[in-house]
Amino acid sequence: MPSLFKIKASGATALIVSLLMALSGCAQKPKPDNVVWQQQLSLPSVKYSAEVTRRLSLTIEQISFDWLDQNRDRVVPALLFKPARQQKAKALIVFSHGLGGSKERYAYLGQYWASQGYASLHVQHDGSDRKVWRGSRLTLPFRLMDAADTPEALARVQDVKFALDQILASEHAAYFDKQNIVMAGHSYGANTSMLLSGAQVEQNGALVSLKDERIKAAILISAPPFYNDQPLNKVLAEVNIPTLHITTTEDEIRVPGYYSSPEDRFDLYNAMASRYKVLAVFSSGSHNIFSGWRGGNDTKTQQQVIKAATQALSSAFIEQITTDNGQAMSLWAQQHQAVLSQFIRSDLVARVD
Repeated sequence: MPSLFKIKASGATALIVSLLMALSGCAQKPKPDNVVWQQQLSLPSVKYSAEVTRRLSLTIEQISFDWLDQNRDRVVPALLFKPARQQKAKALIVFSHGLGGSKERYAYLGQYWASQGYASLHVQHDGSDRKVWRGSRLTLPFRLMDAADTPEALARVQDVKFALDQILASEHAAYFDKQNIVMAGHSYGANTSMLLSGAQVEQNGALVSLKDERIKAAILISAPPFYNDQPLNKVLAEVNIPTLHITTTEDEIRVPGYYSSPEDRFDLYNAMASRYKVLAVFSSGSHNIFSGWRGGNDTKTQQQVIKAATQALSSAFIEQITTDNGQAMSLWAQQHQAVLSQFIRSDLVARVD
C-alpha cells in the first residue's frame, strides 16, 4: 500500500487543540484502575444500557431485509431497528460494520438508538462480512486483504446508497424523519462512512467524491486513515458535516498487510474539515472492544462501560445536531471523565477567548 500521510496539528490549530484539552479536564491523566471502571457501573448511562437489553420486546422493533441490487448482482442484507408501536423516529442512522462483521454484530447500538427514539439501518457488506472467517486458516490473510482492497471499499459505499434508496422508498420511511440522516460505522465501517460524508478517493489521477448529500452527520468509531497519494487534510477537505470520533488509547488496527496506530485516530480528527467535531478517547480498550469482542487486556467491566458510554455519547451527539441542545453532551463528559483520556469539542473554540 502507498505510504500514509499523517497530518499533525501545528501553529494556531495546535494551540486551540491544547486549550480544548485543558478545558476538557482529561489531558495527561493516569490510566484508571479496576476500581474506577467498577465505579462507572453505577452511572445512569451504564444502568440504562442494561435496562434497554431487558426491555427489548417492549420498546424496540427489529425488521430484517434481504435486498438484491440487480445492477450489481450483489445482495445487500440489512437490519432495521426502530421505536416500537409505530412511533415516528426523530432521525435515521445508517450503520456500516467493520471487517468480518454483520448486520447483527453491532445490535447493541441499534437497540439503544431505537430506545432513544431513533431508527437505525444496519447494512451488511457481502464482500467483507463474516464470511471472510469461513474456510482454511491458511488462506485467511488473503481473504482479509481482498476484503480490504479498493474494489470492496467502493462496493461498500454503493451498498449504503442502495440500502438508503430502498428504505426511503419503503413503507417504513413514514416512521422516521428523512431530513435527519446520520451515517455511522466502526473501523472499516467508519472508512465507508467518511467516503459517504465527502472524503475523496483518487481514481485515474484525480480526486473523486462519493458523497451522499442525504447524510447530515457522521459517527466514526475507530476510524482508519486513508492510504493514497494525497495529504489527509486534502482528502477530508469536503467533509463539512458534523462528525463524532470515538476511540481509545489502545486502538490498534492489525490486518494482514495493514497496521494503524492509535495516533492515526487523532491525525484523522485533526485533519477533518467538519465545522463541528467531537473527539472522545477512552483511557483503555482494544480496537475490537466496540464490536462485541474483547482483546487480551480488555476486562468485562471495561467493555460494559465503554459500550454503554458509546451508546450514550452517540445519542447525545445526535440530539445536539438535530435539536441544537448540547446539555446531554456536556453531562456525558462530566460523568465519564474518570475513564476518558481526552474529550474535545470544537464548539468550545468560541469559549477560548
